[in-house]
Amino acid sequence: MYLFFQLSLLLCAMLIISITTFAAPPILVDQATGKYLGTLSSNQYDPNSTSNPYGEYGSQYSSDSINNPYGKYGSEYSNDSPNNPYATNAPAIIQQNNY
Repeated sequence: MYLFFQLSLLLCAMLIISITTFAAPPILVDQATGKYLGTLSSNQYDPNSTSNPYGEYGSQYSSDSINNPYGKYGSEYSNDSPNNPYATNAPAIIQQNNY
C-alpha cells in the first residue's frame, strides 16, 4: 500500500512537470483584425518572439513589431499599441495550451 502511494505521488509530480514544461508561451494578436503579432517569450533566438531583435515581431524596424517606436504596434501614440496607455485596440494576449 505504501509503495502504491509513493508511485501515485511520483506519477502526479511527473504529470505536473510535463504540463508546465510543454505549455506554449502566450501570443499577441491584433484585436480588430486577428493579425498575429508574435510570441511573448524571452527567447531571443525564437524567430516569432517579441524578444528577438532580428525577428519580424521583435525588431525595432519591423512594421509588425511592438518594439518599433514608429510603427502601428509600437508607437506610444498609436491606438493599436500596448505602449499607449490610452489605446482602445491594444493587442490581445492569448494563452495557448499545448497539452
